[in-house]
Amino acid sequence: MLARRQKDLTLVMDNIWDPHNVSAVLRSCDAFGVSDVHLYYTTSQWPDLGKKSSASAKKWIRLNRHIDPAGMIGSLGRTGGQILRTGFSATARPVTDFDFTIPTAIILSNEHRGTSPELAELVKDEIYIPMQGMVQSFNVSVAAAIILYEAFSQRDQAGMYDTPSFDEDELAERRAEWYGR
Repeated sequence: MLARRQKDLTLVMDNIWDPHNVSAVLRSCDAFGVSDVHLYYTTSQWPDLGKKSSASAKKWIRLNRHIDPAGMIGSLGRTGGQILRTGFSATARPVTDFDFTIPTAIILSNEHRGTSPELAELVKDEIYIPMQGMVQSFNVSVAAAIILYEAFSQRDQAGMYDTPSFDEDELAERRAEWYGR
């Protein structure tokens, strides 16, 4: 399982306030091989991730907490890939328009307020899931699963889950973390 983790595919939870949503997103991350998740909490309280709603998945995902938007975006941008945020502006593009075989970070916006203004200022590329009904969007945890499934499909077809994205030292470090849990 560890060898199939994707080093260069990550999510950022932008002030997601409902701990059930956070836990469900972490479960999807584990299911689709995301190794690290970034938690940007500046306006919402840090969610209490107990043993409810799949919180056990947090054992298998590295959680990185941030309060500095520019620092976080700068560190995510060092991979040379794309940083996307969920949204509905006129320039937003459907999830299927993006190439997820390149390094990718996806910012999942707050359930009620959308993307934090300071992150929206730093990240222009928006992604959305096309809807065919009257409802404008999915619950954030469902949206995460759909976006991650699209990324998984593209990466799996490209054979990216067949070769470890971590080198041997990184795998040994992660393995020791996992065994310690």
